[in-house]
Amino acid sequence: MTSMRLPEAKGTEFRPLLKRLDAEFDMPADLQAGAVRVVTSRDLRVKVALAYRLARAWFQSSLARRGARPVLPPPLPGRPDHPVLLPPGRMPRRSASGLKGRIALIHALAHIELAAVDLTFDLIARGCEENFPRSFFDNWVQVGLEEAKHFAMLADRLEALGSYYGALPAHDGLWQAGVETAEDLTARMALVPLVLEARGLDVTPSTINRLEASGDTESAAILKVIYRDEQKHVAFGAKWFRFLCDRERCAPEPRFHALVRKHFRGQVKGPFNDRARAEAGLTPGFYKPLMPIARQF
Repeated sequence: MTSMRLPEAKGTEFRPLLKRLDAEFDMPADLQAGAVRVVTSRDLRVKVALAYRLARAWFQSSLARRGARPVLPPPLPGRPDHPVLLPPGRMPRRSASGLKGRIALIHALAHIELAAVDLTFDLIARGCEENFPRSFFDNWVQVGLEEAKHFAMLADRLEALGSYYGALPAHDGLWQAGVETAEDLTARMALVPLVLEARGLDVTPSTINRLEASGDTESAAILKVIYRDEQKHVAFGAKWFRFLCDRERCAPEPRFHALVRKHFRGQVKGPFNDRARAEAGLTPGFYKPLMPIARQF
């Protein structure tokens, strides 16, 4: 039996909410149905709490993988009325300094982590249709739980800074990676952990340094937790991308290049944290040949 200690989600009453959910909601009969429920929830406190409950049940081995009928996620995840979602090109410019700048930064990071929650549980639900070993789901349920933890920590921090998640507009470009790869889990593995999360390994250390230099050690401490977890998430992505390539009998690096060129709506750019990437199993042969690529829209 796999056991796992659930990380704390403090400050926004997620633990009491877990107890209320235990009393008021039937636990999904299987992992796939539970993952879809996480993705579709519009109440973000419930979304986080469901992620915790589902992970707890899975690691206690009290959930089947899927039911008799498949239950797949909808094209769009559940979202509250705010924040207002704008195309990336219409996002307002904001100061990078002072309290307003830090709030804008934390709000943007919270939005990224919320998208990561939905992308991960969407992957889990779709993966339940495939013949994957249990360790695949062990890894990605852990990732989904940690993404929920990250969002909760950042949402708490916004409130401590006098703001809240939803106070500023955000863009929904990250979810497009999920739409683009909904029918191809090898492509999903390439784009989400090995491009988007790997970029976090590049930029997070300098962001931590800037926050500490400004005296915001509380926000910096949260990003240190996220950075540590992201290294693990990229490692899981590299592991399972290679697994899928082995199953498809193709070489991982050329397959990665082809999938990114086909599906990624953006630019693979440096500078890269080569050491952290390599420690996670993402060697330069994966990403360095893609640096000149930028798709135009």
